[in-house]
Amino acid sequence: MLTLHDIAELRAHLNLPRRDGQRIALVPTMGNLHAGHLALVDAARRDADVVVATIFVNPLQFGANEDFSSYPRTLEADTQALASHGCDIVFAPSADALYPHGLEAHTHVSVPDVSEGLCGANRPGHFNGVATVVSLLFNLVQPDVAYFGRKDYQQLMVIRKLVADLHFPIEIVGVPTQRAEDGLALSSRNGYLSAAQRQRAPALYRTLCHMHDALRASESPPMALRNGLAALTEQGFKPDYLELRRAQDLGPVALETRETILLVAAHLGTTRLIDNLPVSLPR
Repeated sequence: MLTLHDIAELRAHLNLPRRDGQRIALVPTMGNLHAGHLALVDAARRDADVVVATIFVNPLQFGANEDFSSYPRTLEADTQALASHGCDIVFAPSADALYPHGLEAHTHVSVPDVSEGLCGANRPGHFNGVATVVSLLFNLVQPDVAYFGRKDYQQLMVIRKLVADLHFPIEIVGVPTQRAEDGLALSSRNGYLSAAQRQRAPALYRTLCHMHDALRASESPPMALRNGLAALTEQGFKPDYLELRRAQDLGPVALETRETILLVAAHLGTTRLIDNLPVSLPR
């Protein structure tokens, strides 16, 4: 496995497989890898000839009071894990390499509509940062296919719209959320939880499961959402949002909507957790 930091080197190493018509897969990450990230690599390994994983803690997608400076950076452990899962190339650039003229002077990419509300409302500018860095990586790697986790569902929808709107010839694959045995969605930020908070954290997913069952049993969405918010608050969470949206585009649910998704973001102590769960509403 190659570990590269230079843009010219990356392009040079991808010229040959691209010329030979090999299928190139991209797995963008911010590092501090866990089983959820490695599931993306495994999916890419099954589907492609060349697997490229990127490790870059992107300053553009962090707000002023968020955890950019403290976000775990574990490049050595990450490269070992990627090598053991059959990754071919790791691209770990510096911020200066990707943003040579600084963050403010750099061209920004904005994806309207789907990036608004939910995490977009609570983290202003976050999805502009995501869309910008992903556009950069798509341009540098020029993959045939790219893999993103469904845990970050709004992000996945932003990337899908980005690819459609800008006519990137890239297939976007959403990989199912990987969970701990107690149901907690795997996330690098789970490491911020204290032992007591970690024991309480699976209640987030359990609440979504209870809401799923209630909605399938024809409980009205407003009632299910009220009950869900109450349950989260009682269990020590401070919800940012709990919403039911159309699964296909995160639009509002109408009477005729059947395929929906529950989305939640909530603080447990200082740690912000997100999760989601699809729901097929009864006719």
